[in-house]
Amino acid sequence: MTITEKQKRWLKKQVHHLNPVVIVGQHGLTESVLAEIEIAMSHHELLKIRINAGDREARDAVIGVIQDRTQANLITRIGNVAAFYRANPDKREPIVVPKL
Repeated sequence: MTITEKQKRWLKKQVHHLNPVVIVGQHGLTESVLAEIEIAMSHHELLKIRINAGDREARDAVIGVIQDRTQANLITRIGNVAAFYRANPDKREPIVVPKL
């Protein structure tokens, strides 16, 4: 699902108050961390991930892998924290993104 810039702005407002759900530590992005991200993505739809990688290029690479493997949209990235959104229509109360 592609989202527009206006929808991204709306999602940024929704994610602002959330705390990071998953933290990618010094060992990097392992298969177990990716599995936890997948579970969290299915449960929350909108989540923050803290990436404690060495430098900006390493964090960008981790963000790219997360996007590819989870098919999630990157909403925002500030420093070590990135926010992702992936719709889950099977969720009891899914996030309804306005059609802006």
